[in-house]
Amino acid sequence: MEVRRLRYLVHLAEHRSFTRAAASLHIAQPALSQQIRLLERELGAALVDRRSTGIALTPVGEIAVAEARQVMDRLDRAERAIRDAVTGQVGRLRIAYTRSAPGGVTAELVDRFREQHPGIELALTTGWTARNIADLRNGSLDAAFVRPPLDIPDLRCDMLTTEELLLAVPAGHELASVRTVRRDQVEDEPVVLWPRENAPGMYDRIANQIWPGSTPRVVREEPDDEQLLRAVADNAGIAPVPAPRARSLRTRGVRLKHLAAPRPTVDLALAYHPETSPALNHFLDLCGQLPGLGGASR
Repeated sequence: MEVRRLRYLVHLAEHRSFTRAAASLHIAQPALSQQIRLLERELGAALVDRRSTGIALTPVGEIAVAEARQVMDRLDRAERAIRDAVTGQVGRLRIAYTRSAPGGVTAELVDRFREQHPGIELALTTGWTARNIADLRNGSLDAAFVRPPLDIPDLRCDMLTTEELLLAVPAGHELASVRTVRRDQVEDEPVVLWPRENAPGMYDRIANQIWPGSTPRVVREEPDDEQLLRAVADNAGIAPVPAPRARSLRTRGVRLKHLAAPRPTVDLALAYHPETSPALNHFLDLCGQLPGLGGASR
């Protein structure tokens, strides 16, 4: 059974005239009549009662038209859904936050994307940079927020923003009273940091900026910035933390200090597969539209 013949039958039922139905379908009347007869032959029953004054549907024809309308409606919905998927108006996008930037720019991007593309389902997770890259490579993610520098030639990476690193010190520490911390003042200080394997590039960049020519004396490792700041509040040591994250946590017993120029910074980027989907392209376009974002060309 050809779908076009079902569509022809529906048009005929709506117009109750071969002439008017053929005109609406932009085909010749004899061709329409032939197609309806072929449909009747396929079904083994008369669908149309052809009378000199017009046409009427037979009882079987009434049932056939009702079923054909449902088929047409379902096909129309399927076509719209497929077209929406092709243009990225519907679908599913799997994105991972990085633990050091769960809010701020990343949250703003996600909120705006949801507002502008309500038909796209967002599946959001949170991980550290190394884990996010691994999940991108194994196909578990479509995109992930990460902390450069990164050696990922198989993936694309768009820079989003640069954040200042602040130094978190215990409220009772002597550095809590100084306006700006010099690097020589932290050379021998105990440090609380997260494991280097979580983001080796970011870890080394932090160490090279704050402890140039040496290595930080790490006395304790914690999995994320929230735990780092709690450890600082417990006088375990000092900790470098991205300014937006440190300020959003507002941990009691911790003072946030600027380091002397050149002030240390870390970058935030979005990593993704080179073979992008329409939905991901919308997200990438949004990255370049937000004020203050880099929006690197792809």
